[in-house]
Amino acid sequence: MRIPAFRIRPLGALGLALALTAAAFAAQAQAQEKVVFATNWKAQAGHGGFYQALVDGTYKKYGLDVDIQQGGPMVNNRPMLPAGKVDFLMTGNLLQSFDNVKNGVPTVVVAAFFQKDPQAMFAHPGQGFDTFKDMAKAPVAFIGKDGQFSFWQWMKSEHGFKDSQLKPYTFNVGPFLADKKSIQQGYAISEPLSIKAQAGFDPVVQLLADNGFSTYSTTIETRADLVKTKPETVRKFVEASIIGWNNYLYGDNKAANEMIAKINPDSPVAASQGSIELMKKMGIVDSGESLTKGIGAMDEARVKDFYDKMVKAGLYKSGEIDLSKVVTTQFVNKGVGVDIRKKLAGK
Repeated sequence: MRIPAFRIRPLGALGLALALTAAAFAAQAQAQEKVVFATNWKAQAGHGGFYQALVDGTYKKYGLDVDIQQGGPMVNNRPMLPAGKVDFLMTGNLLQSFDNVKNGVPTVVVAAFFQKDPQAMFAHPGQGFDTFKDMAKAPVAFIGKDGQFSFWQWMKSEHGFKDSQLKPYTFNVGPFLADKKSIQQGYAISEPLSIKAQAGFDPVVQLLADNGFSTYSTTIETRADLVKTKPETVRKFVEASIIGWNNYLYGDNKAANEMIAKINPDSPVAASQGSIELMKKMGIVDSGESLTKGIGAMDEARVKDFYDKMVKAGLYKSGEIDLSKVVTTQFVNKGVGVDIRKKLAGK
């Protein structure tokens, strides 16, 4: 019995195009690598570049399927990184990274998305506390517990602030508003907005960063083993995030702000826009070296400068931390995103 031969009919032009398109989408879907990124607080404009890269498809263009897990008052994402539950972690500043190295936790900073720490001191206008030097003479300084054991120690060693000024800050601006001669800690990209909304005035703002507190902020940590075994994954995440931040600051950020507001109703779109303007005005994200080397830029000499200041402030002992383990600059300082800023902002 003869088995009839099957003829394979050639695909028409349209059929071939559809087949190729389907294959391309299938390959793209298969190529998406799952990445978990945890933040250190609830979604807000200070995290905007990451949500921008998520909502506008930048992460997907880099082959990444990114899951952003927000932090909050009842969420501690920090131990999730060394435990392998998350791949990247947003941290506040370099102090946490110093502690990791000191305690043998195998993590490393791969990018710094804030060139300036937004931590600031606020004062009432017209009360004689217009400079950081003036603030050291204020009778009352509202400082939170964490701040008392970190930047307050530096404020004492470098600028002459005294423990006799201290009163606890409970993240309620009421006591500060009630005492015109007081000063208060806070985030320069958020508290001025809430103070203006509640009291109708713009506070005097002194960034710690503009007065010598040289840490980077909103740093991104990953596990040291991930840098060694999956450097391309790290590169893709860092570069896509850099592009996200450029588009968020200088481009159309409407969708990202709407996503932030949906995730965290306490951060409405209007508040995000106000924070963006403050970030740009004070050079929080994009200033100094990032203007030529790209957002996320880091300098090892600056890391050492900050460490030396913290040693002087009594937070660490000289030589107890191997600074070569704190940061790696292999994924930043390449000028990624500078062209985007120039195109969108004209500078």
